[in-house]
Amino acid sequence: MALVVRAFLDEPSKPKYGFELMESLGISSGTLYPMLAKLERLGWIEGHREDIDPSVAGRPPRRNYCLTGEGLVLARNELAELSDQLRPPQAVRIRPVISGGFS
Repeated sequence: MALVVRAFLDEPSKPKYGFELMESLGISSGTLYPMLAKLERLGWIEGHREDIDPSVAGRPPRRNYCLTGEGLVLARNELAELSDQLRPPQAVRIRPVISGGFS
């Protein structure tokens, strides 16, 4: 899911369509489309069918997805939080305790 969200954040104002995302992210339609549906239900993205004549375009209309304003804010926040969670912990420096000597 983070990869899909990141793809939208790379160019937030540019609509994306499923096949484009599948190719660029290397994921299958069976993985991608449930994620897009979930993001759409949550209001992060909006999907709209292209208004074209398939016989003129030589292909069926695409369903283009765009980030919503709220989705943009939430996506940035969630990815930042995920990044913080995945960051390795900082190394803890332990100072050796030096005693007064041997008896």
